[in-house]
Amino acid sequence: MHSIAWWPTLIVVSVATVTDLRSRRIPNWLVLPFMVAGIAVAIWFHGWHGLGQSLAGLGLGALIFGVLGLMGGMGMGDVKLCAAIGAWIGPSQLLVALVVTGFAGGVMALCWAIAGGFVGELFSNTGDLVVGFKDRGLRPHPELVLDNPVARKMPYAPAIAIGTLVSFFSR
Repeated sequence: MHSIAWWPTLIVVSVATVTDLRSRRIPNWLVLPFMVAGIAVAIWFHGWHGLGQSLAGLGLGALIFGVLGLMGGMGMGDVKLCAAIGAWIGPSQLLVALVVTGFAGGVMALCWAIAGGFVGELFSNTGDLVVGFKDRGLRPHPELVLDNPVARKMPYAPAIAIGTLVSFFSR
């Protein structure tokens, strides 16, 4: 399945990265057919087992990024992209992709903060998120959400793309 998934995934994460960088959106016309195709390909090649793996990957991606989306720190396009990737690569490879995505996103955020001159703000806000989590739980931080027009927002599709593509070489 993974060799079959490489090219469609490469194309979709590349287009998602470009659109996210340009418009801060990941369009449904890109992600939803990719998700359905991932499920169909899994069924075609692996039957019921493929369906189970595809749905498990989709569910894992939707769950992990969905929680971040509900907390206001991730856009729904990112959530759908991660779920669709999970439908293609399954839960075990998706876990690897998510770990690498987290590292890539952290490095990208740090570079972005250095270039923009707001490293102190980045670390302060990160501290607020981590320390305040015990009091807020899964409720969004009142200021550090995507809906806040003055909050700094970083497109996350590039990090998702890096994490996903690197995960293909982890086996």
